[in-house]
Amino acid sequence: MESATQTIPAGAYPPDSRHRRLARWLARGVDSGRRDDLRASFSWLYGFIAARRLALGGLLALALLASLLTLLQPWLMKRLLDDALIGRDPGLLARLAVVMITVGVLATALAGLNRYLYTRLSGQILFALRADLYRHLQTLSPAFFGARRTGDLLSRLDGDVAEIQRFAVDSLFSAVTSLIGLIGALALMFVLSWRLSLLLLLLLPVEILWLRWMRKKVERHARHVRERAADLSSFFIETLPAMKFIQSVRQEAREARRLEDCSRHYLAGLLGLQRAEFFTHAIPGTLTSITRASAFLIGGYWVIDGSWQLGALIAFSTYLGMACAPAGSLLGLYVALQRMSVSLLRVAELRKTAPAVRAIAARADETPDAERTRIRGEIRLEHVHFTYPNRADPVLSDADAIFPAGSRIALSGVSGAGKSTLADLLQRHFDPGAGCIRLDGVDLRAMPLAQVRAGVAVVSQEIFLFRGTLADNIRYVAPKTDDAAVRRAARRAQLDELTAQLPQGLETVIGERGQQLSGGQKQRLAIARALLQSPAILVLDEATSAVDEATEARIIAEVDALFGDRTRIFISHRAATLRDCDLAFTLAGGRLTRYTP
Repeated sequence: MESATQTIPAGAYPPDSRHRRLARWLARGVDSGRRDDLRASFSWLYGFIAARRLALGGLLALALLASLLTLLQPWLMKRLLDDALIGRDPGLLARLAVVMITVGVLATALAGLNRYLYTRLSGQILFALRADLYRHLQTLSPAFFGARRTGDLLSRLDGDVAEIQRFAVDSLFSAVTSLIGLIGALALMFVLSWRLSLLLLLLLPVEILWLRWMRKKVERHARHVRERAADLSSFFIETLPAMKFIQSVRQEAREARRLEDCSRHYLAGLLGLQRAEFFTHAIPGTLTSITRASAFLIGGYWVIDGSWQLGALIAFSTYLGMACAPAGSLLGLYVALQRMSVSLLRVAELRKTAPAVRAIAARADETPDAERTRIRGEIRLEHVHFTYPNRADPVLSDADAIFPAGSRIALSGVSGAGKSTLADLLQRHFDPGAGCIRLDGVDLRAMPLAQVRAGVAVVSQEIFLFRGTLADNIRYVAPKTDDAAVRRAARRAQLDELTAQLPQGLETVIGERGQQLSGGQKQRLAIARALLQSPAILVLDEATSAVDEATEARIIAEVDALFGDRTRIFISHRAATLRDCDLAFTLAGGRLTRYTP
């Protein structure tokens, strides 16, 4: 719902200008809006890389040493052939054999150490990127998630962030090692034969021009594949929890066809990307093969003619392969860059979404418990106006009301009138478009967000449960609560009958989303959570709609006994639920009207 974007000024980039030049190059050929997103996202990525520059430097030093050992081996082979074997020098042969064994052992040990350190660093950067994006998502309103497919969000958090990390780390090491290998191989090739070395220099401009021409095609296909992957994720997230309903209405074949359609579109996109990448690499690969064959043809003629040594030809061909492979890898980075830029843009779309509410930080000497004890629970609505972005009619229009601290409030209205929206405003999932809501005389927007949400608990129809034990789900709102307090909250929320039926009582694992629990059991569990939270204001939004009236009466009586000195707001369609309230309001047409129950 929130379409506002955050404008990132040029000064927001880190002072190091190297990443700015790379960001500008990355954004070449991209329209101005996406160019700004790319630069901002690259700045975000650079921060995670720069924070680990010492570890990166150590790994690059190891990579340099490993590359030097690799470059040394063909030269040792040349000496072995031309000087030891052809020169008939057994002493040199033995010494070179010892050196070759030593170099091989060192190269193997370095490769193992490098891989271990690289995996650790790569994982740290991946998880840091993902955690940062997840923390940003935690600041967004329910309306944002209501307008987004969960599968698409998962695709960006998982696939796109991983693609960015792979380029940032894998490509960095690939570029450095390839560059070292290319420079070293070219230098040694020129030492062996500068004339044959010119073949590789003729090859590079042709490959660069070809890759530039293929850039847009790879980017377009990569975006298409990402979107189709998100379609598949969304399909599974949507249908797996609804399998019981799908079976009951006999729509299994329909959903199977939908899966086939999603799979077919994904496969078509994947094949399109594979074709684009194949042709992107095929031309440079063919040119490389022609170059190596030409080098063997010319160099072999020189060996036959006696003007060149066999060991020099073998070493040169080896270095030529070592030069062509890094050259291909460096040029291949250009293609990988296009795929990564697609992922950067998709992540940028999430990162630039501004939170619906602006939170101020609590003071360092304040804790949520200390803050909660200072809240009495008086609520004042002063000319509150609120409209959802995609709706023409206001949900609240010039709403004025006072809910005294400790009072029992009834709130009624037809479905969609905005009763739950008022609960969202009290917890600051949204802020009013005009007017203000005051808690104990203080504008909610002037209070730390943690303080507001610690003081206001909402028990609604939609109960979120997590995989774990029943006790874990009850203490979710207060993780440090001891077992005795959890048992007491479960008993007061009328969960005794349920726990008696479970094989391990409160320690029974209830499974993902608690699907084996009834609606009434879930609502009683949510009330147990509220008891542990001990808020100053308790909102029961149709919280007892899934239980019978006798159970509802017992729960409400328990709520009144436990929260008798707290502000309680009962939102319900049942007259029995709203009975005996101190004040009663109805919400209709955006207007909040007091009435006598």
